[in-house]
Amino acid sequence: MDLTRPDGTPLRVLVVDDEINIAELISMALRYEGWEVQAAHSGSKAVQAAKDFRPDAIVLDMMLPDFDGMEVLRRIRGFDALVPVVFLTARDAVEDRIAGLTAGGDDYVTKPFSLEEVVARLRGLMRRAGAQQQQESSLLTVGDLSLDEDSHEVFRDGTEINLTATEFELLRFLMRNPRRVLSKAQILDRVWNYDFGGQANVVELYISYLRKKIDAGRDPMIHTMRGAGYVLKPAA
Repeated sequence: MDLTRPDGTPLRVLVVDDEINIAELISMALRYEGWEVQAAHSGSKAVQAAKDFRPDAIVLDMMLPDFDGMEVLRRIRGFDALVPVVFLTARDAVEDRIAGLTAGGDDYVTKPFSLEEVVARLRGLMRRAGAQQQQESSLLTVGDLSLDEDSHEVFRDGTEINLTATEFELLRFLMRNPRRVLSKAQILDRVWNYDFGGQANVVELYISYLRKKIDAGRDPMIHTMRGAGYVLKPAA
């Protein structure tokens, strides 16, 4: 199920890199995903393209010939405060990452990178930004638990449960795979969209958050399969 705009048309991504070969490789990978892509090779052209193209996301190189990626983003934020941005940086310096994220970027990828990683980061950003997914039905139901993928409403036994965006994504993945044991690696890949480099404890943390909201005072639905992962199934 591909991510799309609310009207069903392809997502628009602006790719900004002064290295034409890199920009073209990323563009090809994103077009393969079914997204509409436009490229720019300088800061000034990137700002103009953002005005004309109105992208849903931007892949933005930190180092450009006229002015840097942070200045590009500052100018774009002047007319589009919300567009998600993934910075590309050739330096793996902590200061670079902090500067990019502080400037309003949403994520970063360090060169050299894999095209799959760039695509995964974008998919994650778009999901968190609320891009719509094409679905046959927006309602998932397991036992007395229901989740509406369009309205983001969750109910258990008629009681509404308020979840954060990440808790919602985690519960959605569990509910799309009822009675199936899901490993921490699978959950990291599908909910966070890329490997957290061994930080699987983030899964344990969010499972505990979900349990407090879904299972508190009720028969449990979320179960730990020691050494294997987690499974969601109707309460006994």
